[in-house]
Amino acid sequence: MNQRTDFFIPLNDSLRLEKLRDYNILDTYPEDVFDTIAAMASRLFDMTGAFITFVDEERVFFKSNLSKLAATEIDRKDSLCSLAILQDDVYLLKDTHAYPELKNNPYVAIEGGIRFYAGAPLKTPEGYNMGTICVIDDKPREEISAEQLQMLTTLSKIIIDKLENRLRYRKSIESQVNLMNITLHEIKNPLASINLATDMLKKEASDKGRMTEVIKTSVNRIETRLSDLLKQSELEETDLLLKIEEVDINEIFTRLFNSFDLLARRKKQVIELKYDHSLPKIEVDKAKISDVLHNLVSNAIKYSYPDSVIKIAAREAGYNIHIEIKDEGQGLNRNDVQMLFKKFAILSSKPTGRETSSGLGLSIAKSFVELHKGTIYAMSPGKDKGTTFIVSLPIKYIPDREPEIE
Repeated sequence: MNQRTDFFIPLNDSLRLEKLRDYNILDTYPEDVFDTIAAMASRLFDMTGAFITFVDEERVFFKSNLSKLAATEIDRKDSLCSLAILQDDVYLLKDTHAYPELKNNPYVAIEGGIRFYAGAPLKTPEGYNMGTICVIDDKPREEISAEQLQMLTTLSKIIIDKLENRLRYRKSIESQVNLMNITLHEIKNPLASINLATDMLKKEASDKGRMTEVIKTSVNRIETRLSDLLKQSELEETDLLLKIEEVDINEIFTRLFNSFDLLARRKKQVIELKYDHSLPKIEVDKAKISDVLHNLVSNAIKYSYPDSVIKIAAREAGYNIHIEIKDEGQGLNRNDVQMLFKKFAILSSKPTGRETSSGLGLSIAKSFVELHKGTIYAMSPGKDKGTTFIVSLPIKYIPDREPEIE
């Protein structure tokens, strides 16, 4: 009769596996630091074998294997570590032959197999058991002290601390790369405005004052993005921080119109603003929300046809301000809607003026809006029927509550 496997699966296994993937530890080479910890456990118990294991979906991976078993992984259903991760404390089997349910286990039943097992779960800060640090012997053991078991638990915490430190470092590097991608992406639009305004200055003397303002605004945006990048690179923790201030929506829309009107006219498009000028001021990070709206308007121009209209509207809705950017462009199909805010997503629409796209803008916009406790989504009747983006932002920004100190 086949051994049941559902008994070995924790209820939170899908979440546990997500965290395990985050560690990027599976299928990596042995490392001295983990072998040293496993050797400490072996000496602590005076055992013939010690492992540091990670329980994957259908297998158990050995990060450290100090035993006679020549393997880097075994089936999950055959591993005692699959049982150990169901426990919050050390899983102790002084004599495996005393447990009838283990008599058919291939690593117990084999000659010279496992008679003693002690495994401390590797518990993450979220409470997920990733695997174990465990010791084994080929003979039963009775004299195991509470101090030995406590030391095994301490070693398990050292392993998790090591993994968490690596995870934080890797996310720090990823955040730096993402920030540079954001900066490079956001520099493109101001540079395009500068180039366009410079070209127009040569032809339209009457617009010199306005175009000079466009150039000045665009240069300031570039300087701000580069300054943010330099400041962020100096931080150990690279989470994006908000600089909340009270902002007049009129100011944001005026700058938005001035930045893109020339670009739209060049493609024979029209930008229409429609909103109540008495809208309340909103508490936002002006630079980040401006980046969001710049990206949406830039996309509307980029993916719309000549002789079309791009409508920008805003209204008060309860405790929020709803901002809509509607175009008459190529629209979205069902797959586009599902992929829209993912990094480097490939969508069905193509720029109508040979513009380029990095595939990052909408994912960045979504993260910025959500940092403000807002929402962003898109609606489209279908292909070639246009798209409407709706950004909803709280009028009053409410930061996360600090934890209470008892």
